[in-house]
Amino acid sequence: MKNILIIGGAGFIGSNAAAYFLKKGKTVTILDNFARNGTRDNLAWLKSINPKLKVVEADVRYDQKILSREVEKVDAVLHLAAQVAVTTSVNDPREDFDINAQGTFNVLEAIRNSKLKPAIIYTSTNKVYGGMEEVKVKKDKGRYIYVDFPKGISEEFPLDFHSPYGCSKGCADQYVRDYARIYGLKTVVFRQSCVYGPRQFGVEDQGWVAWFIIASALGKPITIYGDGKQVRDLLYVEDLAKAYELAFNNMHKVSGQVFNIGGGHKNTMSVWDEFKPLLEENLKQKVNVAFSDWRPGDQKIYVSDIRKIKRMLGWEPKVSVAQGISKLCKWVVENKKLFVDK
Repeated sequence: MKNILIIGGAGFIGSNAAAYFLKKGKTVTILDNFARNGTRDNLAWLKSINPKLKVVEADVRYDQKILSREVEKVDAVLHLAAQVAVTTSVNDPREDFDINAQGTFNVLEAIRNSKLKPAIIYTSTNKVYGGMEEVKVKKDKGRYIYVDFPKGISEEFPLDFHSPYGCSKGCADQYVRDYARIYGLKTVVFRQSCVYGPRQFGVEDQGWVAWFIIASALGKPITIYGDGKQVRDLLYVEDLAKAYELAFNNMHKVSGQVFNIGGGHKNTMSVWDEFKPLLEENLKQKVNVAFSDWRPGDQKIYVSDIRKIKRMLGWEPKVSVAQGISKLCKWVVENKKLFVDK
């Protein structure tokens, strides 16, 4: 893999992945519509790493000719462009579908109709498993834990697309998987859990780890929906970029596969009870929050079982939750000006 097209390459994960591959000496093109806050700042940062970075301003919904043109120039596509918030999908399900489902279909068709047929990694979500209400959960030492899934949720767990966001991402997830079976394309689906790290312009509805840090650093109010004991597995963005690299470099092994990607059972944290001490320690200040009712469909716990990708590619996270939170807090404090009025 020498030439990579990162669709959504100016976003949080996209810009970090682009930086990772640029530092590895790859030729990187980012395609983005620059609609999200922070994307122009991320682009300026990427240009400081390598001024020769190629940038294409386009939208996966409308610009099929541009997609087709750029796909012909690369041997790998990392598809990250997405509408990413459940609440936004509820408010505007058509736009959510157009971006996540139709947009991904457009990317797949561009690859299918290309001469080189580059490999593609599609970034799906754990939300394809739905609310998981049937999974037995209990409280243990102030946090929720699974009764029957000590290593987390595997790829074998039944799909249950819940919310327009879950439906649109799940639809794309299955299209990507099936294009490997039906058309022989080199595709991999990553069902990602909670990813965090520098250059994440988190807001209340999405990117909660970054949002809590940004809001705390700027003295903005924070609301916890639920009791704060709900648990997520956290994956530092640089570890994720390494997983992308391994998958691209071993496409002969993993084409057509789906992987649950997250911090795994060794890198979990409760949303508030365990996060608060880390926040206060790193920011050197007291942090107060308000509590509100649970939001519909919110899971008391979600942890990815990452044993499949470890078995097939030898990948596992290297950055612990404590290390990652410290890195992100440091970055937010050093870059406060980026968050003013955003």
